[in-house]
Amino acid sequence: MTSSELMGNPVMIEIAGLPITRTVVTTWVIMLILAAVSWAGTRRLRLQPGPWQTAFEGVVMSMENAIRAVLPEHTRQVLPLIATLWIYILIANLASVIPNVRAPTNDLSQTGALALLVFLAVPGYGIQAQGLRRYLRHYLAPNPLFLPFHVLGEITRTIALTVRLAGNILSLETAALLVLLVAGFLAPVPVLMLHIVEAVVQAYIFGMLALIYVSGAIQTLQSKQSQTES
Repeated sequence: MTSSELMGNPVMIEIAGLPITRTVVTTWVIMLILAAVSWAGTRRLRLQPGPWQTAFEGVVMSMENAIRAVLPEHTRQVLPLIATLWIYILIANLASVIPNVRAPTNDLSQTGALALLVFLAVPGYGIQAQGLRRYLRHYLAPNPLFLPFHVLGEITRTIALTVRLAGNILSLETAALLVLLVAGFLAPVPVLMLHIVEAVVQAYIFGMLALIYVSGAIQTLQSKQSQTES
């Protein structure tokens, strides 16, 4: 038995000797669904939107307003990343509502990949906004002795992102299973509602933390630049 099987993530198929686990298969299915929905919702955009276009625009505008409240000058720049994280993580969290399907976000390999994406995006946006030299210089502020602490801080918050999301979703699924085992089918609706609420909350928290990290990489550098110029 492999380590993936021991962790409740069995190998479903193998492609050229490469094992494809249940988490990967579920992720592919979610990606295909999101791609199909995006294509269907945007292929016939109109000035007078119908109900579906209105719903899509409402979702995008809500996310855009949330980002603008944190990072007003770079909203459109970071919208694709943060919105994608919100939408994907929400759907992935809700996947376990379907019988015999486990949320891919209860797997540390999945949440680790998402956290790594945020880890790489933070310096990417920072360098794009201020340039490579100016961005790297902030690791030496206020003293070069703080360089190890800056690096350690970025690593630890990436680990925290990984563990927080996977742990919360796994504990939620475990709690729901225990409640159903004890109460039978007398309490499926409250458990389902709790699952939906928690899925939304965890997706929002992950995306908001990513937004705060990106905002810190951009705004901190800009504030330092403005103080220097003044």
